[in-house]
Amino acid sequence: MGLIKEFKDFALKGNVVDLAVAVIIGGAFGAIVSSLVDDVITPLLLNPALKAAHAENIDSLTWGAVKYGKFLASIIKFIVIAIVLFALIKAANSTKKKEEAAPAGPSSTDALLIEIRDALKK
Repeated sequence: MGLIKEFKDFALKGNVVDLAVAVIIGGAFGAIVSSLVDDVITPLLLNPALKAAHAENIDSLTWGAVKYGKFLASIIKFIVIAIVLFALIKAANSTKKKEEAAPAGPSSTDALLIEIRDALKK
């Protein structure tokens, strides 16, 4: 019974549950970013450049047996994910800084003790 209770306490700790939620949301976020790159960025921005280079599909770009087109697509996805995460973390940090209150002045007891100390110094 002790082992089951220990496992239950471990599994239901906030850190483990938060990590599980983060992994699930991260997977869903990866699908969103993949769709953003494949369905929005590639057709709008890369297709004109690829047509000019006579390469219609970025995944089909090869040099011999090296499929560097897929590698380029992965780099673009990574950059988009990094930019979005940077923006989210920056926004979260700016709201956190606003929430932090300015340090309060000394309490009335501390102020009285400071006055007594200053008077004794004189």
